[in-house]
Amino acid sequence: MKLKWELNGLIYFLFFLIFNLFAFPGLAEGWPADYEGVMLQGFYWDSYKETSWTKLQAQADEIAPYFQLVWVPQSGWCNTDYNMMGYTPVYYFNQKSSFGSEAQLRSMIAAFRERGTGIIADVVINHRKNLGQNGSWVDYPAETYNGLTYQMHSTDICRNDDGGSTLGWANSNGLSLSQNDDTGEDWSGCRDLDHKSSNVQACIKAYLKFLLEDIGYTGFRYDMVKGFYAYFIADYNTSAKPAFSVGEFWDSTNKIKEWVNNSKGYVSDVPTSAAFDFQFRYRMRDAINNRDWRHLGYDEKPLSADSYYKRYAVTFVENHDTEKRSNGDEQDPIRRDTLAANAYLMAMPGTPCVFYTHWRDCKYAIKQMITARRLAGITNTSDSQQKASTQNYYAAATTGQNATLLCVVGNTPKSYNANRAQYTEILSGKGYRYLLSRNANTVWMDVPDGTYEAPIGVTLTAVSNLSDVCIVYTTDGSVPTADSPQLSSGATLSIESSCTLTAGILSNGNVSGIQRRAYKVFEPYDIALYVRSDVAWSNMTFYVWDCNDKQLNGNWPGKRITTTESILGKRWYCQTYRITSPDYYINLVVSNTSGNKQTVDVTGLRTDSYLCVTNAQDAGKYVVEDQTADVATGVDTVQNEKLKVKSEKCMIQGNGIFDLWGRQIGNGKSLDHKSKRGIVIENGRKVGY
Repeated sequence: MKLKWELNGLIYFLFFLIFNLFAFPGLAEGWPADYEGVMLQGFYWDSYKETSWTKLQAQADEIAPYFQLVWVPQSGWCNTDYNMMGYTPVYYFNQKSSFGSEAQLRSMIAAFRERGTGIIADVVINHRKNLGQNGSWVDYPAETYNGLTYQMHSTDICRNDDGGSTLGWANSNGLSLSQNDDTGEDWSGCRDLDHKSSNVQACIKAYLKFLLEDIGYTGFRYDMVKGFYAYFIADYNTSAKPAFSVGEFWDSTNKIKEWVNNSKGYVSDVPTSAAFDFQFRYRMRDAINNRDWRHLGYDEKPLSADSYYKRYAVTFVENHDTEKRSNGDEQDPIRRDTLAANAYLMAMPGTPCVFYTHWRDCKYAIKQMITARRLAGITNTSDSQQKASTQNYYAAATTGQNATLLCVVGNTPKSYNANRAQYTEILSGKGYRYLLSRNANTVWMDVPDGTYEAPIGVTLTAVSNLSDVCIVYTTDGSVPTADSPQLSSGATLSIESSCTLTAGILSNGNVSGIQRRAYKVFEPYDIALYVRSDVAWSNMTFYVWDCNDKQLNGNWPGKRITTTESILGKRWYCQTYRITSPDYYINLVVSNTSGNKQTVDVTGLRTDSYLCVTNAQDAGKYVVEDQTADVATGVDTVQNEKLKVKSEKCMIQGNGIFDLWGRQIGNGKSLDHKSKRGIVIENGRKVGY
């Protein structure tokens, strides 16, 4: 269905078409076809403490192997208290928020990017909050970026904003609004922007390029795209060229299809944005809340069920606008069967987006669901067929690039009689079952990668249609051969210490279907916090609390630190803490003795850290710069008692002296006694002092 343009909309369209024909030879394509990735919504409402940038970064090693994309909340400064969610940006180029500073944001994005995971920015451009100085409704900050100043004005606000209330206020204050009405739905929380304004377009295009090219985001999640014409999305994406774009257009499937169509680039005729599949979510909500799983098979078909549009379907079962926020703010949550909902999500076409609280609470199971999806090779364009639809259960089989994954969800999923000659059951839990087609010819391990607090037992199952099959494995990461240790399908292997378990199926002398899992059996360890200061404080006090809000140095302002170490000519105040579990971390505020001068919170610490208190301040608190990455490691590999020193990493010429963590603490010529006590690495060897 084509959009019915107003006359002025048609004029703008013709200008836009001519402009893009000459200005942009290439266009963004919205979302890749045959995409195998899974996305994590890395926050929930008011999660600025639990999912701050530093805490997300601390989880990068666990999140990145399972999620190729992480969507985070909008990161621009909202001119609000730090204890507020902040979803209506005032500033575009000032990227501080309740979730952390711009430096912490950049660090988090870089950490995920190094691990192959892109961060999706939440882009709120339908509306914009103003400064509100002296009661103004229309005062926007002037921001300078790359030598150009960007500022919106009252004439950039839609004429009919807030049903005419804004126009009335403007008239009474001698101001003018745009001559254009809103091109979409009104939102009364802020001023709705006139996207026909060349000034609005210039500000937004600069902002989007800043997010991608400067801050390091991979793509965009556009907030409330029902508020303006979709062709503006085409314009913005054509300019910025994000690798991924998804719009929040809550409506019927046909309306969402229309929106995706209208986001097409006018040169390539390809949609420049995907959309969230709201009907997918509504069907799951109704099935769960009504205890009738036939809802998955009837009602309006979701976007992900359409052969063309499933490429552009980002599926989900819960988000920050549907979750129950509090007893007084119920919203529209699914009320039970979280595992079943995510099992179905992970087994179907489209790009699944997992809600953070589901990941946090059901991490073990969701890891296995993602692994099963990958084993089958399911992509956003895979084909799926309904196998059964009853009040008590629903079954669907999705054929991936490697095999078919049969998913059964419901009140009694065991009631479904699967063809055991065709499928092997690999995973089950409350309200769901996964069965993988035997032509997968691979091994299933029932424990996902990760760190565990005690030895574990891993059951290995052969999923194969070959004859005379057994399982061969190694625990040192090497590829198993016909001569490797053998197990029968269904046997359990005890993992007593950290290892890389690699297994495959052996049939007729050939090993195939190799799978690998990295297991760490946790052992408590100590970390050291090193703090130095560019601020002239007479002393240094650490206020420390852990992830359970237990104070480790007493009440505020904590404990005065007197232990120091000299490292590379600088004095660092240091204290050691014990990490007692895989999920344990500590938090730190540094102050002077009286506590009247203090730093911002530094959270999510679980490894040795080098922190510098800078002269910069944020809301009256001193900014802390993490300099851990700048402290040269010096050590490349460890071989028995000798260590190879990489001179190009050394901050001081020569072999140098290093502690056992690989930190350079001297140049091999002079070293104070405190730094050199105990075991150090000198000239490539361990030496005791």
